[in-house]
Order: sequence, then structure tokens, then C-alpha cells
Amino acid sequence: MTDSNPTLGTTAPMTVSRLGLGCMGMSEFYGTPDEADGIATIRRALDLGVTFLDTADMYGPFTNERLVGRAIADRRDEVQLATKFGNERRPDGSWVGVNGRPDYVRRACDASLERLGVDHIDLYYQHRVDPGVPIEETVGAMKELVEAGKVRHLGLSEASARTIRRAHAVHPVTALQTEYSLFTRDVEDEVLPTLRELGIGLVPYSPLGRGLLTGSISPETLADGDSRATGYFPRFQGDNLAANLRLVDRVRELAEQKGCTPGQLALAWVLAQGGDDLTVVPIPGTKRVRYLEENVGALDVTLGADDLTALETAVPRGAVAGERYRDMSTIDA
Repeated sequence: MTDSNPTLGTTAPMTVSRLGLGCMGMSEFYGTPDEADGIATIRRALDLGVTFLDTADMYGPFTNERLVGRAIADRRDEVQLATKFGNERRPDGSWVGVNGRPDYVRRACDASLERLGVDHIDLYYQHRVDPGVPIEETVGAMKELVEAGKVRHLGLSEASARTIRRAHAVHPVTALQTEYSLFTRDVEDEVLPTLRELGIGLVPYSPLGRGLLTGSISPETLADGDSRATGYFPRFQGDNLAANLRLVDRVRELAEQKGCTPGQLALAWVLAQGGDDLTVVPIPGTKRVRYLEENVGALDVTLGADDLTALETAVPRGAVAGERYRDMSTIDA
């Protein structure tokens, strides 16, 4: 898949594949889970050189880590395995809250290791920042996990520039995971400059706008049980969805000119945001082999300056209608 694999982070560098795979939807949120299809997709990803896998304890909850563990059991050495803690849920799926307490960090890591069936986690993220616990305490506990050999690299998710700086002072942060796409660009103001300054890699999740930018979503296509149809994601609701689909139509037109799919063009845009001073490795999620293969095709789409200008004219920053989440209270600001 790749001539040279990128490195996330400079102080605590981690080599990964050029594209990752988000595994969340294999277990929850986007319609009916299908474990067999999920495992098949992961194994096909490895065959294609997509070896940077992303999961979290809350997905399922807990079932996605087990699924990933089963899929990679005989291929662990090929994988850069990332998981997350901090969004605490009960086994019945009910929500407890954001938890960054040191004792919880240690327990959560041990539980993830057991579910994944591995002896170490390559990249361990704090999934959401706990406003009630100083970040220095949380990252201090994460640092202990590195020292114990349970974790190789540390990451943050949805952290503000200020939090990133404080965390990085305790232990080098290898990567920040955050939503980033043609539809979500607010991190460009403060977060991306901070990552460049500190030598931290960027791992964009939802680089396809939770599927909107693939051009395959309409009001009729969201299945029962798909959280995008529930109001949790306002961009998929009513007038917001109609306005956003008009933006997608513009992306589709440009994709036709490039001879690729809208999703491939949108992914290529995210990949093009990287450079010598910032490594960008998106993790588009899917539970289907055919969509995985389409996403991998984005690596063959080359965008010049005119292409990037055309895309950013077609989808101006801030043009998307609706917030990312109905409840933005857990996003660190």
C-alpha cells in the first residue's frame, strides 16, 4: 500500500501505515453490528497494508476490543494497535461519565489488555479530557503504564491546545486524535499549530464526515439503530442534512473530474493537510470490505494546489450546517 510509512510524533515516534482503520462501527452506533464482517474487514485491511487499527473500551461497550483482538490474534506483529479510555460506560451500555482519575486509568488499561488479548497497547489515548481531574494526574498515570511496559506511546483525543501543552510536559504525546475533515476544521486555529510546534502527529477521525462526504447517504439510507438518525448528530437532521448534501454534490462534481469517488477525494484532502511539520494519518471507519478498499484508493489520488483551492471553494470552512454532536460538553475547550 505504501512506499514509506509515516511516523507520528518526534519525541516518542511511532511508525504507522499511511491510512488507519476505525473499528467502532463494527460493534455499535452505525446500524446493526456484524462481527464476521468486521473481522473480515480488519483482516483485509492488514492484507492491504492498513495496519494502524483504532478501537476503544467504550465501543460496544467492551465488545469492539474483543472483536479486534480476535481479528489480529495470529497477526499481532503486523499491527499498530490503538485503544482509548475515559468515556466510562457500564456493561449494559449506560453512561457513567468522563473519567480521568489515575486509579481508573490503570484499571481501564488492564481491562483493555485482557479484552484485546495482547501484552501491550501501541498507542493509548485518553478518549475525552476529564475537567475534574488535572491533566497532569491523568497523564502521570498513563506515563506509569509506559514505564511498566503495558503501553508504548501516549495520545490524547479531542484535547485543546492548552491541555495538549500541559500533557506533553508530563510525558511526550505521540498523537492527537480529533475530528477533522472538509466539514470540521476548527482545529486549524490553535490545535494544529500546537501539534506542529511540539512535534505531535494528527490522527483525524470521521475524515469522511461520518459518511456524509462519501455521497452515499440520504434521508432514506440510514438504517434502524443508526445513531446518525437519532438527533445525536445534528448534521444529519432535517434542513441541516439537506444543506450538507448540497455541499456533498459539489464534492461529487469535483470527484468526477478527478476520476475518483467523493469519499476518495475528501480523504485525499485530509491526507494533503500533512507535511514535513505535521504527520496526518486519518482513520476512516468502516465495517465493510468494499468501503475499506474504496478508502485505500484515496492514497492514489494526488491533489495539486488548484485541486485544493477548488475543494475549499466548493466547501468553505464553516459552511457545514449543524454541530458535530448534540451535546458538545465533553469536548475540551
